Amino acid sequence: MALGDDGQQAPSAPAMADGAYQELKKSMHQMILERIDLERLKRLTPEQFKHELALLVARIVDDERIVLNQGERHKLVLDIQNEMLGFGPLEPLLADPGVSDILVNTHAQVYVERTGRLELTGISFHDNTHLMKIIEKIVSRVGRRVDESSPMVDARLPDGSRVNAIIPPLAVDGPILSIRRFAAQPLSMEKLLEFKSLTPPMSEVLKALGQARLNVLISGGTGSGKTTLLNVLSGFIPASERIVTIEDAAELQLRQPHIVRLETRLPNVEGKGEVTQRALVRNALRMRPDRIILGEVRGAEAIDMLQAMNTGHEGSFATIHANSPRDALSRLESMVGMAGANLTPRTARQQICSAITVVMQLSRLTDGTRKLVSLQEVTGMEGDTVAMHEIFHFEQTGVDAQGKVQGHYYATGVRPRFVERLRMFGVPVPDSVFDPGRVYE
Repeated sequence: MALGDDGQQAPSAPAMADGAYQELKKSMHQMILERIDLERLKRLTPEQFKHELALLVARIVDDERIVLNQGERHKLVLDIQNEMLGFGPLEPLLADPGVSDILVNTHAQVYVERTGRLELTGISFHDNTHLMKIIEKIVSRVGRRVDESSPMVDARLPDGSRVNAIIPPLAVDGPILSIRRFAAQPLSMEKLLEFKSLTPPMSEVLKALGQARLNVLISGGTGSGKTTLLNVLSGFIPASERIVTIEDAAELQLRQPHIVRLETRLPNVEGKGEVTQRALVRNALRMRPDRIILGEVRGAEAIDMLQAMNTGHEGSFATIHANSPRDALSRLESMVGMAGANLTPRTARQQICSAITVVMQLSRLTDGTRKLVSLQEVTGMEGDTVAMHEIFHFEQTGVDAQGKVQGHYYATGVRPRFVERLRMFGVPVPDSVFDPGRVYE
């Protein structure tokens, strides 16, 4: 409660209805734009800008005799600051470390994912025009555009979070915005063990694979944790090596000192200037890389990636969308065909066998947890078929009353051939790691 002129406590103003508050915020924003000296404010630091903005909001509230309680005044100042300096209504969600995905379905609905579960928030935009302004602000910061001639776009936020937007006429009801959040500090192997996404023996093998020069393909569905595992695996690459990363939208969070990050470019309005992943892979080969990391292989760049792996650039990593290790290699074979290389299916499979040593399969289970459900070694060709041996496996046994997936990890008992290569690189893995008698919940 506030103090009146006589020093007594004055009753607080009644809380404003949400609809009325949204209208007030919209009109207040317009009044500020009319009164503010943008040229002068550009010279201020963000903190000075926020202070000036707070004073201006208070002045307008007093001049217009708008009745607000203290909580609403504070919220109004924060919301206006978010509109002018950030991404409007999305800012509280972007500041929440518990949110992993933000899904905006037109201006009226905003969903978030927390601990693997979707929930509807009370946040909304004024209208679809307001949402479009926020989308344009996001994509323009990374030199991309979204309009009727180019109604789909991939981008990223300053913190590395992945953004996808699709607008009318492709999105029938209005603009759709999807944001995949990434932690300011990427997850560590210790965290993956804590979340039971893998087991201690599996972590030993992954650490050795990262340190040695073996080519690894990480497979999984959308939101299964491919990028997270790629970050963790890349963290074991020695600091002395030069790493070149290639992505559609830069989102990897590597911590080594010698990293070169490359990002594709979409064509401009005239349809010119496009730079594809395939062009970047070819260019990366001229940059003296020790490792090439491909954020996601999805097209003709597959043939260049395989050729790089087969011609001295060992220890490279890539991710791919697939439902099983076998499907991952089949998809890779199909992508090689997209390159127009005129390889026979057998020759394409031989290229894959020579290049890829390990395929890891990630899965997002029904309770929202993400697990490394299979680790397989590519051992060569048997006739016209790619031969693979499973080394580790997660077996789901059921679901409990709370919807939590039940199951256990185990080693299959197969001692992989790559163990000898790990020993050659000075990162031996004890045979006990592959003991099938060790079972982990």
